[in-house]
Amino acid sequence: MRFLLSGMRACPDGQRGLWIAANEGAKFWLSIMNNLKNRGLEDILIAVVDGLKGFPDAINAAFPDTSVQTCIVHLVRHSLNFCGWKDRKAVAKSLKRIYQAVDDEEAAKALDDFGVEWGGKYPSIAPSWRRAWQEVIPFFAFPPAVRKIIYTTNAIESLNRVIRKTTKTRGSFPTDDAATKLIYLAIRNFESKGRCVREWVAARNQFAILYPERFNK
Repeated sequence: MRFLLSGMRACPDGQRGLWIAANEGAKFWLSIMNNLKNRGLEDILIAVVDGLKGFPDAINAAFPDTSVQTCIVHLVRHSLNFCGWKDRKAVAKSLKRIYQAVDDEEAAKALDDFGVEWGGKYPSIAPSWRRAWQEVIPFFAFPPAVRKIIYTTNAIESLNRVIRKTTKTRGSFPTDDAATKLIYLAIRNFESKGRCVREWVAARNQFAILYPERFNK
């Protein structure tokens, strides 16, 4: 089973959504986006995704103005899967020059340099970044403090770990409803601990300037 949790504070009904499905794909993600829209969600400024197939297209189909940002951490992990263990630290250091660049132009040059440095030994890494480039560069429009909260899905990954820990000892569930209830309780317990993103105030100020017609609708 695959699980998707989506924050719903922007929706008039004030609720969150939890969906369970046997398979994921463009149709599944689009059904969720349409559900959010039907519940009153009017706009998404930035959506951070982790390489789920069909998800970016589904987001933009329902919300055409949304900037889709791929999770840089997931992209780096994917890249390191191609290289030998002894080279991982050096490759990671070279990749850091890309996503820590001042802007997208400097990042593109860093990617070219990476291709020159490592392309002969690991030819699959640079092309994987280029294929995702339009989802890599949106966060370069923001300062470092804001980039921290939109270049990775680690905040969601923390919750995913809690869900996996809760469900893995059960083996199987008699019904989807049983799984839903257990996951709901795990989420509620996770949220009761008061986790928050410290950089959110800085992000709000940036978004208000960059999206003046959309942020405070």
